Amino acid sequence: MGKATERDRSRKKQVSDSGNGRPESLDFIRAKVAEDLKSGRYGGRVVTRFPPEPNGYLHIGHAKSCCLNFGIALENEGGVCHLRFDDTNPETEDIKYVEAIKEDVRWLGFDWGDKLFHAADYFEQLYDYAVTLIKRGKAYVDSSSEEEIREYRGTVTEPGRESPYRSRSLEENLDLFERMRAGEFEDGEHVLRAKIDMAHPNMLMRDPLLYRIRHASHYRRGDAWCIYPLYDFTHCLSDAIEEITHSLCTLEFENNRALYDWVLDNAGIEHPRPEQTEFARLDLDYTVLSKRKLIRLVEEGQVSGWDDPRMPTVAGLRRRGVTPEAIRAFCDMIGIDKVNSRVDIGKLEYAIRNDLNRRAPRVLCVLRPLKVVITNYPEDEVEWLDASYWPRDIAKQGSRKLPFSCEIYVEREDFMEDPPRKFFRLAPGREVRLRHSYIVKCEEVVKDPESGEVTELRCTYDPESLRGPPADGRKVKGTIHWVSAAQALPCEVRLYDRLFKTPDPDDAPEGQDFTVNLNPESLVILEGSLVEPSVADGPPGTRYQFERQGYFLSDPVDSRPGALVFNRTVTLRDTWAKIASKTEQDDQGRPT
Repeated sequence: MGKATERDRSRKKQVSDSGNGRPESLDFIRAKVAEDLKSGRYGGRVVTRFPPEPNGYLHIGHAKSCCLNFGIALENEGGVCHLRFDDTNPETEDIKYVEAIKEDVRWLGFDWGDKLFHAADYFEQLYDYAVTLIKRGKAYVDSSSEEEIREYRGTVTEPGRESPYRSRSLEENLDLFERMRAGEFEDGEHVLRAKIDMAHPNMLMRDPLLYRIRHASHYRRGDAWCIYPLYDFTHCLSDAIEEITHSLCTLEFENNRALYDWVLDNAGIEHPRPEQTEFARLDLDYTVLSKRKLIRLVEEGQVSGWDDPRMPTVAGLRRRGVTPEAIRAFCDMIGIDKVNSRVDIGKLEYAIRNDLNRRAPRVLCVLRPLKVVITNYPEDEVEWLDASYWPRDIAKQGSRKLPFSCEIYVEREDFMEDPPRKFFRLAPGREVRLRHSYIVKCEEVVKDPESGEVTELRCTYDPESLRGPPADGRKVKGTIHWVSAAQALPCEVRLYDRLFKTPDPDDAPEGQDFTVNLNPESLVILEGSLVEPSVADGPPGTRYQFERQGYFLSDPVDSRPGALVFNRTVTLRDTWAKIASKTEQDDQGRPT
């Protein structure tokens, strides 16, 4: 007991230190938990569960639920959150998904300790509960076809009709159900249904299916079973078996609550028992969070896999360079609500930037290089300039040496031959400051004689201008980044952007689906980029801010010494921060 208590204290401290402690004001779920504790409803216990189905990878919507369930457990003394795999469909589930989900939950910062469960391990108990329902006249074996069952269910405005098999005797139902388990029948030949009310206004209560026959090997139970329970029967009873106190589901399960309670009532589960509470699911702009749609993207090759950095999966976000702290901060920011609404993806990007701004050292990388020859700098000389990793944060220590020579590369978009009035970068006859370095002036433009493309700039530098103002007091408005030609490291840069080009991907023309809204520019690969040599020491998975470009991660899979690959996590542009700041000023009537 002492070890468990110490572990709980450690976990609470970990979450608190990451900025994910108890919110200042309680949402409606936390308020309910607090009221239950105050009333002693569950004897002072708080037991939640995170119950993913192992038929795919977790996405950021699951992360919200994960943060909620584990967060509530961590916030309350002695609270516990179970990790339970809802593994009742042998045709879609796989051990690889189980392991991926466990990795994601750990990475998000949560620890289930010894509370790892599988619904498949309850098959014997669930079968016994089903037999209890049959004996109580609350369930029957239906031999109707799938089409007949659907037809007899009725509509929203019309009641359903009773199955001709609804009046089977207790003995016949028990015999058929036992033979279903024994494997005597083919898939779809029989199902077990609850006997409730075919005229019920909630169509889920019109004799819902409890068991179906599936002659398929289960990743955990092998061929021990050929009948498998459905979600609405399994979930509530699994909660009861594990003595869950607060069963938290998203709003699409609101109608299922009546069935949740009906099963517990008729299976003989006494109070105090689990209670289902629903909250708004996460709908995020410019992405889809339907597992069915994500599976399509993977299987159709629209993305490279579940961990493609464009995917909203936890694995994809991790490979893109997002941290668990940023995801938890985002989940705190959007909060818990009772009404579904779309969330501006700018909030997620804000949380990512805010997190990376504190942890990513600044380095220089030229994405689309343009050669610059500094004609008055000695050809054979290399000068090593001291440059801070944190130029705007004097409290942070750490610097590196930047090589400077007569041949450098600058960003191609930082030069224009005929610039507009407010263009403060390189142009013929104009000066700019090189970041951490000297002021240079463009003296000559070299072009390809056939294409007319600019291939080289010839510049001069002011040797008295290293980091300081020019001796004559002239003002230089522009500062650009650069790398030294001889020492720069070649790299591949993958510019990731939003996966869809419209906020609501499902808003598609008639006859087309969400894939028509895929963003063709969601991945741009630059193979000729150059980065400063200091990054050679950073192992795969190292994060950087490429100054003036964005936040990047050294790809943990493909990057290696001599073949550097960087994934763009997020750009530097921060529109949400401006919106949030303006809203706060408007609300307060003054800047904060």
